[in-house]
Amino acid sequence: MEMNEEMFQIFYPDEYKESAYHIDFQKKYEEGYRGIIFDIDNTLVPHGAKADKRAKNLIKKLRKIGYGVLFLSNNKEARVAMFNKEIKAPYIYKAGKPNVKNYNKGMEMLGSGKEHTLFVGDQLFTDVWGGKKAGLYTILVRPMDKREEIQIVLKRILEKPILWTYMKKRKKM
Repeated sequence: MEMNEEMFQIFYPDEYKESAYHIDFQKKYEEGYRGIIFDIDNTLVPHGAKADKRAKNLIKKLRKIGYGVLFLSNNKEARVAMFNKEIKAPYIYKAGKPNVKNYNKGMEMLGSGKEHTLFVGDQLFTDVWGGKKAGLYTILVRPMDKREEIQIVLKRILEKPILWTYMKKRKKM
């Protein structure tokens, strides 16, 4: 294993999917997962968007399967509340990801331990890293929208070599 790859492993998700809408949540439920913590922006909807029909239907389907769902966002409460208005799921705003404190609080709120909780998000340095530090099964999804705030654009540039080594490793397997 190359030095770079070893260094980058703390950022590697357990899975990488085209979108949150391409995850086989039924299969994950059968594997024993009972809680899902989602990032919102660019994971379920484009940055700053309201919950659309697709997001609402996904959450409805997940609840029907038997999942508890929680939103974990670094955004301000007004943003998270606006997205969550019709969904009415528990949420944590200004979460301070990748700090594990609110990942743990989220699991506590869901009543699911780390071995039964999935984390789904679109960023390596906040979502995945924090989820991995909290001991969760992490699923990275491709960002939904190319238009992002400058600090996220800069993070994406730094994520590229890590994602590249992850994809290279995945191809070998």
